[in-house]
Amino acid sequence: MTASPRTPPPPLAGGAHGADALRPLLGTVLDALRTGAAQRRGPLPAGGPDAVTARVRAALGDMLPAHGTGDHEALRTLVHTLAAGAADPAEPLCAAHLHCPPLAVAAAADLAASTLNPSLDSWDQAPAASAVEALLTRTLAAEFHPRAPRPDALVTTGGTEANQLALLLARERHGPALTVLHGANAHHSVPRAAWLLGLPPAVPVPTPTGTLHPADLAEALAATRGPVLVTATAGTTDAGLIDPLPDIAALCDRHGSAELHIDAAYGGLLALSPRHRAKVTGLDRARSLTVDLHKLGWQPVAAGLLVVPDTTLLDPLAHQADYLNATDDTEAGLPDLLGRSLRTTRRPDALKIAATLRSLGRDGLVRLIDRTCALAQNLARLLDAHPRFEIHAAPAISTVLFRPTHADDEQLAALRRTLLHEGRAVLGRAHADGRLWLKATLLNPHTTAGDLDTLVALLEGSTHR
Repeated sequence: MTASPRTPPPPLAGGAHGADALRPLLGTVLDALRTGAAQRRGPLPAGGPDAVTARVRAALGDMLPAHGTGDHEALRTLVHTLAAGAADPAEPLCAAHLHCPPLAVAAAADLAASTLNPSLDSWDQAPAASAVEALLTRTLAAEFHPRAPRPDALVTTGGTEANQLALLLARERHGPALTVLHGANAHHSVPRAAWLLGLPPAVPVPTPTGTLHPADLAEALAATRGPVLVTATAGTTDAGLIDPLPDIAALCDRHGSAELHIDAAYGGLLALSPRHRAKVTGLDRARSLTVDLHKLGWQPVAAGLLVVPDTTLLDPLAHQADYLNATDDTEAGLPDLLGRSLRTTRRPDALKIAATLRSLGRDGLVRLIDRTCALAQNLARLLDAHPRFEIHAAPAISTVLFRPTHADDEQLAALRRTLLHEGRAVLGRAHADGRLWLKATLLNPHTTAGDLDTLVALLEGSTHR
């Protein structure tokens, strides 16, 4: 049976009546989020990949049914299934990755962005959204380059895209013979970006202590001819370690033909905290800087930035497509957005960030950062004082590496997988000093001292099975 030509199309999210159409659907979504989390009963679903896949298939059945089930049933089924099968970073024992629980205000703002659906590739698709983005990026760029006259930033999908853009801009300044030097502790996106851009293979500098040592970097610079981009890290993925940024910046200055890019996707926002900003002294000396607000900024994915001290450094990204930024339109005063990204269609991710900053203010955001870092210190103290565990080092940001004292690497890896399979905890893994370590990345500011005690007790019980 086919629909009558007179059957009205489904309601839209935007327009004068969009809010009325959304309101009852939001109730269904929120109920399904609640029931799904209740069914999951923990940080992730039990049973492992096969069991989760089987439950999803059983719940969803035909992904393209001959006849629709209606908005409420579709949302109820899909959202419940997603929530019941989620690894939820809002659960205190979900602490494996740099994967934060988003703030409610940010998620609500993201709903508005999805509803209005502006695309930031031309002003006539995003009049207010483009103005919000411009204000936000300049404000945040000035936080990292307070003495620069024209700091600017691009909104990216995260650290990977920001690092790729940094290498692209450096290549455009110096040509395809650019050498990229990076610590062995650097994010994998750095050497991958060199490959994607057709640059010579990036050169890793050993980091046996976990950070880039100035003497080792000086040796690598002395052995390199031609232009160089040095990539330092402020918050490594494995341990949250921070390279000695001022010393590295000074080396680049002395070398003459070396520029500095800092991947501060994890640690960049420490610069806002009076208690922690000394850890990232030197960020303002970078020619480009990666910052990621879906880590210590509590944003829904995606929310990255590439920050530069002068907006003219972004000029190589300029691009012209007559239907988006015709020359006469630009000369007439319509903002040219196409050079603000390598993407064409682009969501207004600045909106959720702006809503968060306005809601919390500087002091509110700093409290979240300080509280989260303090939680990591507390967990490290608990584990260090426990006779059955050892920690790798005091946490630099909010990552704690630890291991049971009498477990070998194979046993430790099996313990992590057992906790995942049972749905009891999500912990990461990292290699350091030639050994495998469990990794707890604390990004949930609602975690309590009791939650940390629960984690330690769970680990203690699991190591004695």
